[in-house]
Amino acid sequence: MVTVSFLALFTVYGVAYSFGAFFKPMAAEFGAGPGATSAVFSITVCIWGVLGWPAGYLADRFGARPIIVVGAIAIGLGLLLTSFIDRLWLGYLTYGIGVGVGIACGYVPTVAVVGGWFLRWRNTALGLAVAGIGCGTLVVAPIAAALIERIGWRNTFEVLAGVSAMVLFGCALVVQRPPVHVAPAPLTFRDVFSGSTFRLLYASSVLSSMGLFTPFVFLPAFARDHGATEVAAATLVGLIGGASVVGRLGLGALADRLGLVRLYQLCYLVVGLSFILWLIANSYLVLVFFALILGVGYGGYVALSPAVLAHFYGTQRLGSVLGALYTSGGIGVLMGPPVAGFIIGHSGYRWAIAFSLATAMGAYFLLLPLNDEAKE
Repeated sequence: MVTVSFLALFTVYGVAYSFGAFFKPMAAEFGAGPGATSAVFSITVCIWGVLGWPAGYLADRFGARPIIVVGAIAIGLGLLLTSFIDRLWLGYLTYGIGVGVGIACGYVPTVAVVGGWFLRWRNTALGLAVAGIGCGTLVVAPIAAALIERIGWRNTFEVLAGVSAMVLFGCALVVQRPPVHVAPAPLTFRDVFSGSTFRLLYASSVLSSMGLFTPFVFLPAFARDHGATEVAAATLVGLIGGASVVGRLGLGALADRLGLVRLYQLCYLVVGLSFILWLIANSYLVLVFFALILGVGYGGYVALSPAVLAHFYGTQRLGSVLGALYTSGGIGVLMGPPVAGFIIGHSGYRWAIAFSLATAMGAYFLLLPLNDEAKE
């Protein structure tokens, strides 16, 4: 089950986070500006953020298999249809909905299955499973860039459509419900948002998402404009994913020393400060360091989010609370990259990077009132 979840996350997030490699050729073909082109990715993240909660609920009710099958059909069909679009706004529907639904159906259901199959080694199992996100980003982005150079962006989407659908269908064939199935207690948005702690966590996540996803869209284009090759530029996004694996797997001992909530705050601070490197970058090497540091911080707070919510709310309704928190990413990304794209089109990259730096640091400051002793 860990392998199923790893492969599913490797595939869907590898596809999504390789969008930066498609950014320039799609924008050039359709004559679109940075804001309009980045909206394809923003809509995708918004959809998977919003649909993660209902996807988890349906998987609890009907099992993960039919939900993953829906994800396989959605991502395969969405990518295939995107390869035929003749207007950029059609990509908002084909790519945004297809890949967005595919990730929502591949992420929460498979992670929930892993959590249900393990008791004693649950945290380790979940850490290995979600490492698929970083590994997929590390591998798929440069492969996509290389394919685009050789066969074009449309044919590359067709290749990704076939491979991603086959992998998810295989995962659906293998996945099994945990031996002991416990339905989660129902939880409404009103229940969750009634507490000040969750409101701080949610607002912080919205601001962080506004800055975090900007490099996934614009960093490859920035690197190409400063002399990097197509593959080298796309590799930067892969490095963010690879470094995030370190962040996801290497924080257990630190949490015991620094405290869970303090370490969570520190990861947000690392993400915020990393944007200073992008702001002052004058070489490809500096961009590499930026990608690595950003990845460690980003992977760290994503991995710690379930534990932090369990600290404040317990484990009985953890899935519902986590699903509610993840909707914040959809809201943040719907605003962040399009605004950054608008700024790039009118004032250049530096002001857009400064905007991302400000939102990321704002996310950190919002978390400062929280501490390890408080309970919701």
